[in-house]
Amino acid sequence: MNKVRTRFAPSPTGYLHIGGLRTALYGFLYSKKNHGDFILRIEDTDTARYVDGSVQIIYDTMRDSKIMYDEGPDVGGDFGPYVQSERKDIYLKYAKKLVELGGAYYCFCTPERIASLKDGEGNVRYDKHCLRLTKEEIEEKIKSGVPYVIRQNIPTEGAGSYHDLVYGDISVDYKDIEDGILIKSDGMPTYNFANVIDDHLMGITHVIRGTEYLSSTPKYNLMYDAFGWERPTYIHLPPIMKDAQHKLSKRNGDASYEDFVKKGYIKEAIVNYIALLGWSPKSNVEKMSLSELIENFSLDGISKSPSIFDETKMKWLSGEYIKEMSQEEFNALSLDFLKESKVYGKFDTEKLLTLVKGRVQILSEIPEKLDFLCDFGVFDTALFINQKQKTDIELAKSVLPKIKETLSDLSAFDNSTLFNSLVDLSNQLGIKKQALLWIARIALTGKEVTCGGATEIAELLGKDETMKRIDFSLSLL
Repeated sequence: MNKVRTRFAPSPTGYLHIGGLRTALYGFLYSKKNHGDFILRIEDTDTARYVDGSVQIIYDTMRDSKIMYDEGPDVGGDFGPYVQSERKDIYLKYAKKLVELGGAYYCFCTPERIASLKDGEGNVRYDKHCLRLTKEEIEEKIKSGVPYVIRQNIPTEGAGSYHDLVYGDISVDYKDIEDGILIKSDGMPTYNFANVIDDHLMGITHVIRGTEYLSSTPKYNLMYDAFGWERPTYIHLPPIMKDAQHKLSKRNGDASYEDFVKKGYIKEAIVNYIALLGWSPKSNVEKMSLSELIENFSLDGISKSPSIFDETKMKWLSGEYIKEMSQEEFNALSLDFLKESKVYGKFDTEKLLTLVKGRVQILSEIPEKLDFLCDFGVFDTALFINQKQKTDIELAKSVLPKIKETLSDLSAFDNSTLFNSLVDLSNQLGIKKQALLWIARIALTGKEVTCGGATEIAELLGKDETMKRIDFSLSLL
């Protein structure tokens, strides 16, 4: 059996979309699971859609996500060049060979004639007009400099059939496939031609791509067969949907990998979640490292049904990665997000990040989780009333002075000491510790919901600020 070789062949048209990254990931996982090679090829023949800087985005995203390729434009390899615009002469040579083999033909029709072929719905279907030209007529037109394209010669009868490892046996009637352009008038190939030539010359054994290519694969197979080349094995992937009706799409402005990184999603969680969009491991485990994904990946886990992108699920997964990080790892990733908050520079950075770790799912939540510390002021004293904890304003009036007295006597002001002191006080007063801690937290923050408990917040504020806030809260009662 030939060594498995898969490829990811993106067009440089902007940020790397989630669907594209999943195709790359599955190609990477399949090749690594089978001890094969994973190749990056840049398909830049569509100059109208080319976006400056997007090739670098592809390199950066794949390195950043650790979906790393064995061969590619920036790492080299034995089958280059790996950029299609640098392979123009190769395509023209094979296109002319395909013409000789009867699988393609020269077309000299003007844009005006092509436009005249539109049906009632505005669709153009070429009528094989130039297929009837004699060899002498063709040579004369080329010699005279008449612009031409090279079109594929699709049979008028029969069907193209092949086997896909996900969707099974596929058959498409040739009458439903048009004689598409293989070489444009500027000499550049279309995707439909270049990918076949490149996949063969680069030794690609398994072609992994979206279901939108299921119906066009028979025309690619016609080229493989005409050249006498072995067809690759096909693995088509189900679409990723935004919701039940709409496909996730870069053109519709849906988020890219880079967008999610900027939002503070943990990178490993993004890759982990993307792997689960259309594939489930036999173990049903959801949180997996890249090496675990390789180990568990198998084609029988790929679904035929579309997957709906669930950002809430990805956010949960990101939170699970945060929980398992060391505090040092979390601090390094979080500092830039903390700098966007009101609290940065006003409290101990290490204590802030210790407080918030495990309480955020994505790093951009850090400011909103901590900014309550700077928003203290006049608040509704009805917050002291909590039916579950059986607290009310009268209890707050009687307990707060005792909390103040207890805390003012402490020489150490760390969370452990503060917590133990207030638990002891609750026992002395004969009230539940939750009730006393609720009153203390409202007095220190004026907020019903906070990131962290009363004693964690008191440690962050420090003794002087804690006493000031308790005094202020007492003045409101």
